[in-house]
Amino acid sequence: MTDQTPAGHASAAAEAVRHLNHATLGPGRDGWQYPSDAYSVVGDLVALAQRLPQALDQIAQFVTQLEAQGHLRSDRDRDVADEVAAVTAGLRMSTDDVELLTDHLNAVHSALSPLAWKE
Repeated sequence: MTDQTPAGHASAAAEAVRHLNHATLGPGRDGWQYPSDAYSVVGDLVALAQRLPQALDQIAQFVTQLEAQGHLRSDRDRDVADEVAAVTAGLRMSTDDVELLTDHLNAVHSALSPLAWKE
């Protein structure tokens, strides 16, 4: 049974990418022989990247809500508002990076589309 918590799902996603890395080590593997295989993988990576901004935004909302409810403190003896501001700023920058990644992966996906296997 898998851990159905947010952390469990993130861990499973990271593990899935690790498995993908192993599955794409070289050509000739099952499901990794033709240009269409790369097209399919990149298409799914586009979908993954498109979904990340929502998760990042919801993490920011969660941490902000915990702060507003007075449930946070800093182990570094810093102002909690400053710590939360750093978290939300980092998540916003990450979202920007993921959106750029999505654009680039879409371009790769389009570039892969005309490629076909040749004997």
